[in-house]
Amino acid sequence: MIALRPARAEDAAAIVAIYAPHVLVGTASFETTAPGEAEMRERMAGADGLYPWLVATTGSPGADAGEEGVLAYAYATAYGTRPAYRWAVETTVYVADAAQRQGAGRLLYEALIDTLRAQGFTQAIARIALPNEASISLHEQSGFRRAGVLREVGWKGGRWIDVGLWQCDLADPTTPPMEPRRFADVGMVRS
Repeated sequence: MIALRPARAEDAAAIVAIYAPHVLVGTASFETTAPGEAEMRERMAGADGLYPWLVATTGSPGADAGEEGVLAYAYATAYGTRPAYRWAVETTVYVADAAQRQGAGRLLYEALIDTLRAQGFTQAIARIALPNEASISLHEQSGFRRAGVLREVGWKGGRWIDVGLWQCDLADPTTPPMEPRRFADVGMVRS
């Protein structure tokens, strides 16, 4: 059974285990040094209660972190640092190699999108290192549409890499906009 829940600090080691291969071997991440557990905890804490971090696990929703396996994680961050961007978020999802094609990534990403909608964000932006048909498919099945391509913006693995931008409308913008609600106040919304 796949269970979804907000990520906890004690999930940092499992999140690092999922993420590190994408840093060290693949091109899905443009980082070149994998973060350690302490750094991942800092990143999670850096969400400051506003941006969600979610995990898909093999256990029941109330299980302790040690009693379940983390299959995937997803999170949102600020899209940009300027105040006018605060209604847009950048989203990310990573699935453990052993959990590919089991549906955990899609369930998790849909819960993330629903949560961001409930918070009052209006746009979600995803960057996908190209080519990556699996990620494109996951994003498009989750409501994202292709918004553009940045040509040869990353150098990794001995080659230049294009980055595709995908965008998901979360809500109709209102005038004036309401401030996004904190994840800490809304909680996870399941699709």
